[in-house]
Amino acid sequence: MSYAVRYQAKVHGDTLEEGDILLSNHPAAGGSHLPDLTVMMPTFHDGKIIFWTAARAHHADIGGIRAGSMPPFSKELWEEGAQFKSFKLVKAGKFDEKGLIEALNEPGKYPGCSGTRTLHDNISDLHAQVAACHRGAVLLQALVNEQSLDTVQFYMRAVMHTAERAVRDLLREVSKRFSGKALEAVDFLDDGTRLVLKISIDTEKGDAVFDFTGTSPQTYNNLNTPTAILYSAIIYVLRSLIVSDLPLNQGCLNPIQVIVPPESVVNPTENVAVCAGNVESSQRVTDVIFKAFQSCAASQGGCNK
Repeated sequence: MSYAVRYQAKVHGDTLEEGDILLSNHPAAGGSHLPDLTVMMPTFHDGKIIFWTAARAHHADIGGIRAGSMPPFSKELWEEGAQFKSFKLVKAGKFDEKGLIEALNEPGKYPGCSGTRTLHDNISDLHAQVAACHRGAVLLQALVNEQSLDTVQFYMRAVMHTAERAVRDLLREVSKRFSGKALEAVDFLDDGTRLVLKISIDTEKGDAVFDFTGTSPQTYNNLNTPTAILYSAIIYVLRSLIVSDLPLNQGCLNPIQVIVPPESVVNPTENVAVCAGNVESSQRVTDVIFKAFQSCAASQGGCNK
């Protein structure tokens, strides 16, 4: 989610206005797989964006070659449904239903594909996501008005700093425990695709480099894993290894540098299929990270569990 929001903030800068709400699902823009539609809304205070709210929901169908938009044998992204990199779903408070319908029917222009098969459900669900983001923005504005922006941001930063310190402490402990030993792991997807990881820890700083060099090139199937999913797997493992109950936040990843080879199965190009990368390859990536930390007997990570 943080990857998706940062992408929109970078693309739009300070051009957004109050009442604008964005829609995205593209893997290159922080998406997981196409049926997961993410609605994002900037929260304003004194004319400036101070926070973002976001709601991600898996939709029953958004078009493509198979009903459900999760085709087992897709090879190209267009086979998996409608694509949104940065669609202004609401502009100045007005819901762009016409533009949305056109985009959801766009997959029908490709050979063997259909537009969305659940149009009315899509529209209703997106209205609900917009409402959720708006409610979150209203609550944030109320909190800022009650406590002041400085106070709210102070505690927001404190939550992130606490998470960062916890991860640095964990990395130092792991480094001391395995002093002189390489933290490395290799695993394979069902088609033989290699997932390779080497973790290098700076004991003094509590930093770590997660290097996936050696991982196989992207595949001509749908096992490719968007990089945003890779970050999700890393933050999941780190929080699992920390004893304290750590709230999910970006501070967990501040000490981490990630190296991913371009056009690899964990950093695919924009047009390859990814639907199984979100639900299957992600589980094996998690196994590889646990295995590198020597914290889990990587068994058979997958959605069969």
